[in-house]
Amino acid sequence: MSDQVIIFDTTLRDGEQALRASLTVKEKLQIAFALQRLGVDVMEVGFPISSPGDFESVQTIAKEIKDSRVCALARALPKDIDAAAQALKVAEAFRIHTFISTSTIHVESKLKRSFDAVLEMGVNAVKYARNFTDDVEFSCEDAGRTPIDNLCRMVEEAIKAGATTINIPDTVGYTLPSEFGGIIQTLFKRVPNIDQAIISVHCHDDLGMSVANSITAVENGARQIECTVNGIGERAGNCSLEEVVMILHTRKQRMGLATNIRPVEISRTSQLVSQLCNMPIQANKAIVGANAFSHSSGIHQDGVLKAQNTYEIITPESVGLLTNKLNLTSRSGRHVIQHRMQALGYRDSDYDIEALYTSFLALADKKGQVFDYDLEALLFFSKVNDQPEYYKLENISVLSGSGLVATATVTMTIGDQPKIVEAATGNGPIDAAYQCLMRITGLDINMDNYHISAKGEGKDALGQVDIVATYKGQRFHGLGLSTDIIESSAKAMVHVMNHIHLAQAVAEQKKDRLNIDQV
Repeated sequence: MSDQVIIFDTTLRDGEQALRASLTVKEKLQIAFALQRLGVDVMEVGFPISSPGDFESVQTIAKEIKDSRVCALARALPKDIDAAAQALKVAEAFRIHTFISTSTIHVESKLKRSFDAVLEMGVNAVKYARNFTDDVEFSCEDAGRTPIDNLCRMVEEAIKAGATTINIPDTVGYTLPSEFGGIIQTLFKRVPNIDQAIISVHCHDDLGMSVANSITAVENGARQIECTVNGIGERAGNCSLEEVVMILHTRKQRMGLATNIRPVEISRTSQLVSQLCNMPIQANKAIVGANAFSHSSGIHQDGVLKAQNTYEIITPESVGLLTNKLNLTSRSGRHVIQHRMQALGYRDSDYDIEALYTSFLALADKKGQVFDYDLEALLFFSKVNDQPEYYKLENISVLSGSGLVATATVTMTIGDQPKIVEAATGNGPIDAAYQCLMRITGLDINMDNYHISAKGEGKDALGQVDIVATYKGQRFHGLGLSTDIIESSAKAMVHVMNHIHLAQAVAEQKKDRLNIDQV
């Protein structure tokens, strides 16, 4: 048996079904190119019979994608298969994926037919699809709840009819890994012609077992996993591509299996899918979550600094990230503080670690996460939070509406100077406010991340804006809170500007100290 596991991606078919709004053809093509770079073997890109838009997107992708096999879904009906073949025929090579339900509850309640009638439909669909391509996949929908005798019979007949891939879906995420592995094992024992087809699995995550079931299936002989980027899909989603791929990659010595996926493309593809599909990735999501390579515990940080694999079984670089993150919080220890100071260019002799650590803990207890510029400021100003605000927002008003150019007027004070009033236009009211603030201060700031959340409920809820911005290569965090979203956004930017001013003061102190040392 081959040690190669085929990765069948269905982000653009099963994944897209779960979105609030359909993707455009251009967006689907962007994702398809990303999947091709990622190295997926087969990409299922739509259900052509479902709509003219889906037909167009399948046809467009089939025309453009060359390095992955493009596939389309079809019910076990001639008109569905005709539509799939028509959309796919522009491709050099393609796959038609046809399916029918096989579980008792689906056969009786949904299809309202006998199992023998369903079996005949499935066999006829495979034979019909073979008129268009020799790459035909057949799925036994809800196989996880199908009586094993019926499942064995359906698989054997579908292979006889010409199916080259047989898919065994756990459509509702019902089976336990031991059960699902047993189903695959039984098929290999009881279906006489099973060696003539590749056995595939398509597991859903209703009970959180899609990845476990898929891995158990390949341990029992399956050689194709159907999955989606970030695990998106119907209800609780599908088996996560990045998780199964990195399991097979990380435990290759134990499992002896491999894929054609390029892991270094995982992070970039994940972010693209998240952005285009408007589906944020939960912070603690395995492999691609914001916290996947983030360490806050002092014990963990110390271990990672001594040997990365003490707490990281895969490296962030292996999935396309630049590095891990050692979050500076009240749980951080002295070792990580020394590490960050070294990264910032300080020698151990430049500071008293005990005094710095004491000040750090006090600041961390107040603000939660401490950033590099905070750490430097502690070196020169023992009480960072007591430093007076250099930039103060006094007043903001905005004019915006349909057909109007957004205009903001801001009043603020800088240090001991008189109040300054300035106006600016922008691409929307918040951008206008930011353009105005930067015009007043002369700071050219680039926005990296903008996030808004509600604090409280009802009409009196506060809008909290968190931004991460870059100024001259250094990143700064700002926070603003107000019942008015535009005001809270402006406050967050002013918060960033005050951090920049403090960092500039620190730079002057460093410069003076360096001059003294040289003398």
